Formats: sequence, C-alpha cells, structure tokens
Amino acid sequence: MIFAPAAEPDFPAIVALVNSAYRGQGAQAGWTTEAGYIDGQRIDLDTLRQDLADSPQAVLLTLRDAADGPLLGCVWLEPADDKAWYLGMLTIRPDLQDRRLGATLLAQAEAHARDQGARRIRMTVVHIRDTLIAWYQRRGYALTGETRPFPHGDDRFGKPLREDLRFVVMEKAV
Repeated sequence: MIFAPAAEPDFPAIVALVNSAYRGQGAQAGWTTEAGYIDGQRIDLDTLRQDLADSPQAVLLTLRDAADGPLLGCVWLEPADDKAWYLGMLTIRPDLQDRRLGATLLAQAEAHARDQGARRIRMTVVHIRDTLIAWYQRRGYALTGETRPFPHGDDRFGKPLREDLRFVVMEKAV
C-alpha cells in the first residue's frame, strides 16, 4: 500500500472518487452512500482546490496499491485546535469497500496525525448514518455528545433532502 499526500494531478480523480462513494446510486454505490438523503455533489474541483488553499496545514492523503496505480482512497486531515486534528472525507472506492482498505487508511491517517503532534482525532458524521457511526465506534471513536448544524443552503456539498440533518461529533485519543 502506498500512502502519499495528494498532488494537483490527483485532484480530478479525488473529486470523482469522493462523489462516487458519497453520492453513488445503484450498483455504483458503496455502503457509505448518502444519496438517499443528500442530493448532488459532495465536492467539486474548485472547492477542493479552495479548501486546500484556505487550509495550508491540511493534508489530503491518498491510497494506492502501487505508486503509479489508480486511486483507491483518500482522507482529509487538518490540525483543529490544541492537539486535536480533524479527519474528514475518508473515502474508499465503492467497488473495493470489502477489502478493509477503509480501516487501513484510517489507521494510516491516525498515525500521520500522531506523528505531527496530534493527541486526538475529531470528525463529524451525519447523525442518521448509524452504520457508519458504528463502524467508527468499532475503531475506537466515541460520540462526544456535541452536534453541529448541517450547512443547509450551502449547495457546494450537496442539497439535503431532509430538513433534520445535523452532524454528530466523534473523537478518539491517538
């Protein structure tokens, strides 16, 4: 497995991968799709570039079987506050989600953050994603009891099909 920070030539493949995993439908949907309650894109090329420019300390790690192989996954990491890092956009190609690549990439992201001084990893998950929340709990993440509003009206990340969407905050000591 090759883990490396994303480079500009990777960005189009990352956008395609993230949108297929988060918003895929039918045979192209993985078990983590949000397509039933959020419509539209999860990310676009301009937003990805802008997010990285706005967060110079963030890193977008990629996962490949070989250095010149196709993109299999990605994950966003960013220092958040005192010894806590934010983890987001953990994505594995939907047709490969049965290979434990998500757990492998998550562990690599945690190690990367820990090597940079992180003591905790924090993330947000849409509150109705029970299966995904349980997956993170099996990997040591706990619900903090904190919630955050869903960005209703900001269609850069998709259009919610439900008005009650919100995020729960999960955290793990690393």
